[in-house]
Amino acid sequence: MSGSDQASQDWIASTGEPIRGEIRVPGDKSVSHRAIMLGALADGVSEIDGFLEGEDTRATAAAFAAMGVRIEATGDGRRTVHGVGLHGLEAPAQAIDCGNAGTGMRLLAGLLAGQAFDSKLVGDASLSRRPMRRVTEPLARMGARIDTADGGVPPLRIHGNSALQGIEFNTPIASAQVKSAVLLAGLYARGTTEVREPHPTRDYTERMLSAMGWPIEFSPGFARLQGGGQLKPVRINVPADISSAAFFIVAATVVPGSDLLLRGVGLNPRRTGLLDALRAMGADISVLEPREEGGEPVGDLRIRSAALHGIEVPVELVPDMIDEFPALFVAAAAADGVTRVRGAAELRVKESDRIALMSTGLRSLGIRVEETPDGADIHGGLLQGGEIDSGGDHRIAMSFVVAAQLAKGPVRISDCANVATSFPGFMELATSAGLNVAPAGD
Repeated sequence: MSGSDQASQDWIASTGEPIRGEIRVPGDKSVSHRAIMLGALADGVSEIDGFLEGEDTRATAAAFAAMGVRIEATGDGRRTVHGVGLHGLEAPAQAIDCGNAGTGMRLLAGLLAGQAFDSKLVGDASLSRRPMRRVTEPLARMGARIDTADGGVPPLRIHGNSALQGIEFNTPIASAQVKSAVLLAGLYARGTTEVREPHPTRDYTERMLSAMGWPIEFSPGFARLQGGGQLKPVRINVPADISSAAFFIVAATVVPGSDLLLRGVGLNPRRTGLLDALRAMGADISVLEPREEGGEPVGDLRIRSAALHGIEVPVELVPDMIDEFPALFVAAAAADGVTRVRGAAELRVKESDRIALMSTGLRSLGIRVEETPDGADIHGGLLQGGEIDSGGDHRIAMSFVVAAQLAKGPVRISDCANVATSFPGFMELATSAGLNVAPAGD
């Protein structure tokens, strides 16, 4: 679904039941992207279980299929990737469409910078406004030749046959996408590629490279690898995505009488900032059966409703919860007192300006919010009914479904079609757990 068809998809959400039961949210989007990419570059066949059946991740799979990689869908959430080796990709016949996937485009930019052929990356209207210089500039330092549209935005035209050279890169922003793009280019570069970050970010790329036998050193905020190695095929179990679980974690926390079990959630330490912030606000969240699957820490989460109080979110948690801030804003609106967010300027250049959209939406539901360039002060209060513009941002739409569970009247949320990019089946799973949400009538 695209264009005007997407804009017509509105939802109505209102007070529902306590959030109860046992559910599993879809597979982690970040891991799913990387499993396809690195599986395609491996020498042999990799099996993926728990693959996210979303539009973003399918766009990545389609990109590698267009470059000659055979990828079989052997069941729901299952893929068999017939890797072609580091240098086995073929030139795509046309531009590669990344859809709405910023992760897909930025990581592909690094990976394609080392190929022998030219390529072009395009995206939808939202992705075509997102900044790409943060990736293209360090790649250019490595010797890549990448052209952008005016303003450093997509489409990206990547010239092949660039002789890449490893670099020592101190990234000015904490971004796993930037780090991963540089490391993927480093697979093809002469010498050593080293990345240092101002704050540690998620390390999915590093963990998966290591699991596939590539010599790599990494620790929080640091990664170093040599070019010219080989990737071994593996079986990858994709954990449930904590970014998707976030909406249910917050809903079960703020809706009285809730007691929810979320199965098999990925608990990578660079992704659990939301859990730390919510616990600091008074949330009742337990990790049951902690374990490791495919190099990733995993556990079952039990969430019981609790009274929350406002906090100043520790700035060191921000990189570890950057995708979960829309859900946190809802928790803050339900909390007693003021929650202060700072150091989150990255939220303004996600699929939308998430600070602006969440602030505007909460204000329209009666919550006092004061924006700053890199965050907001959210004053907890009573939520009213109203109308919300999600800006076509999937996380904004799902967050206001959660907010509506506490509202005094129905909440109409516009432009919700992009929820399918990250969370197919969200509405069905939400209603099964007790949330009240349905397509809006004409």
